[in-house]
Amino acid sequence: MSPTSAPARMPAERGTPPVRGAWLREVWRSSVGKKVIVAITGLVLGLYVLVHVLGNLKAFQGAGGGEPAINAYAEWLRTFGEPAIPRNGVLWLLRGLLIFCLVVHIVGVLQLVARNRAARPGGYPAPRIQRSLASRTMLWSGLILLSFIVFHILHFTTGTIDPGGTFVEGNVFGNMSETFDSPVFVAIYVGAAGLIALHLYHAFWSVLQTAGWDKPNRNPTFRRGATATAVLVGVGFAAVPLAFLTGIL
Repeated sequence: MSPTSAPARMPAERGTPPVRGAWLREVWRSSVGKKVIVAITGLVLGLYVLVHVLGNLKAFQGAGGGEPAINAYAEWLRTFGEPAIPRNGVLWLLRGLLIFCLVVHIVGVLQLVARNRAARPGGYPAPRIQRSLASRTMLWSGLILLSFIVFHILHFTTGTIDPGGTFVEGNVFGNMSETFDSPVFVAIYVGAAGLIALHLYHAFWSVLQTAGWDKPNRNPTFRRGATATAVLVGVGFAAVPLAFLTGIL
């Protein structure tokens, strides 16, 4: 090497500690890594939805002779882990996890959409690919569901939205009975149930694709499984308000 040549870049000294979290930032910056993180957070949210609909169906056990089963279930969630864990401790940990996953999921999806649009040459529309309704409306259904989540929390968790002034914290069955006596609220929740089913169908299918499990011989089974899961969740969520409105509950 001549004296005037630029010195070669020396490798990092051995023993230098790596930058903490650098690998996670690299994963997040890459489109493939971002898709994986979106899939994982979406799966966590989807599993919560499955558990939530099963909890809601406890309303069909009715008011009973004493405390309604769904009220007892809600109280169990608040007291789970006592006395080692304070009241509502596990519930708030779960809420924190869900909020974190929701924020990461939304940010990841919006960034991926922006990257896809930026990658298209200016003036060229998106290619017309035969896609399902769930796939085409994924972004919009997600944004509408986000609005519904805020509405639902203000309605059944905090009691902020309480047109009749009858909200009682902990009385889940009574709050449902009062709310779903109104056709307007029933329409809102049944519509949201249909939107959840539509969103979940494509979400579960996308997770399988991101994981690399889709294959021609497996895809029909995966699609049937995604369809069945989405339909059961949608019907499960819609059944409760309709049962109250029609007098079954």
